[in-house]
Amino acid sequence: MLSQLTQFVARFHVFIHSEEGQDLVEYALVIALVAFGATAALQTLGSGLNSAFTNISSTLASSLT
Repeated sequence: MLSQLTQFVARFHVFIHSEEGQDLVEYALVIALVAFGATAALQTLGSGLNSAFTNISSTLASSLT
């Protein structure tokens, strides 16, 4: 029983100090940050484009009448 407990503690120690998969988590966080920034930028760009096209449309409409 004691040897099984010792093996469990040793495996748990290796699991805690293992850095395997750490790069994947870091890449996922960077991708999430980039996606968040792109979403915010595209929403701002979309609002600006909508405003520009609204101005163009109203200018054209007033020119035609």
